[in-house]
Amino acid sequence: MARTYVRSASNPSPQRDFRAKLIAALSSRLSIALFSILFTLLYTGTTSFVSTARQQAGSTTIAFHDLTPINATPRGHHAKEKILILTPLKDAGPWLDEYFENLARLNYPPNLISLAFLVSDTTDNTLPALQARASRLSKLPKSRRYDSILILQRDFHFNLASEVRHGFEGQPVRRAFIARARNYLLTSALRPDHSWVLWLDVDVVRYDPDILMDLMSVDKDVVVPNTLWHMEHNWDFWGFDRNNFAETEASLALLNKIGPDVLLVEGYRELATHRLHLVDMPTHLGLAYVPLDGIGCTFTLVKAHVHREGVTFPTYVFENQIETEGLARVAKKAGFEVVGVPGIVVFHAQNH
Repeated sequence: MARTYVRSASNPSPQRDFRAKLIAALSSRLSIALFSILFTLLYTGTTSFVSTARQQAGSTTIAFHDLTPINATPRGHHAKEKILILTPLKDAGPWLDEYFENLARLNYPPNLISLAFLVSDTTDNTLPALQARASRLSKLPKSRRYDSILILQRDFHFNLASEVRHGFEGQPVRRAFIARARNYLLTSALRPDHSWVLWLDVDVVRYDPDILMDLMSVDKDVVVPNTLWHMEHNWDFWGFDRNNFAETEASLALLNKIGPDVLLVEGYRELATHRLHLVDMPTHLGLAYVPLDGIGCTFTLVKAHVHREGVTFPTYVFENQIETEGLARVAKKAGFEVVGVPGIVVFHAQNH
């Protein structure tokens, strides 16, 4: 006969008693705290291992930019088109304050403006002064802050005495080094989202706050204003940038005579080029523009796609020109329009 055992409810089995004690121990505050610490240590160690493994293996940054909608239009301000302002610097400490004061007066949204500088062979405080200024600008309220500020340094170990640097004989070598500096700055700073590039000398001391919108409205590939020389202690002025010129019949005859490998430079008594200069044209014609065959870059607005398509500054003689005038030659050779607006005036310091 089978026996049946009935256990009283007040007398639990040893197995049930063990499970109850285990659950109570695991659910205690001390146990939960210990498990949390253990889990944190395990997770941190695993994450660190994965991060280290990625660093050791190397990582690939993948970026995509659609350049199709990046246009430079006559209404750049309203189209929210970004502009890159490029300024090469050497011994520029005395001009930095006025340079940034003029920039701050521009009627163009700061968040659409990128600034980039190349400091070369400087002997003064240009670099630390520029870095300090950039630091201050980065702390401005967001509405007044520039999109980006890039400072580059590249020494070419090229120095000439002032009389040689600005003399006729020193121009070929001097201008070749300036062209190199401009190309380093351009190729290092131009981003996919820039629609415009402005080349601006640090010692341009006065220009109208609306100048960017005025030059954009001309809607040409390369456009320059009329650069005059601001005389110290008064507002008298004189023609400054004679690199903005148009060829004439007499100058073309000279070019044909000397051949394409001879460098011509403007503004020197040693050689009369017989060209028509922008500074000699009427300044009361508003936004009327004239085609040019050579330009300077004291203040030069370029549609960014011109540079992207390979138009840079020749470091060698190209069709009798080098550097900025050479840029105009290359641009025209590539089918781009190069014009000047004699009625838009900027003033350059009288510093040489």
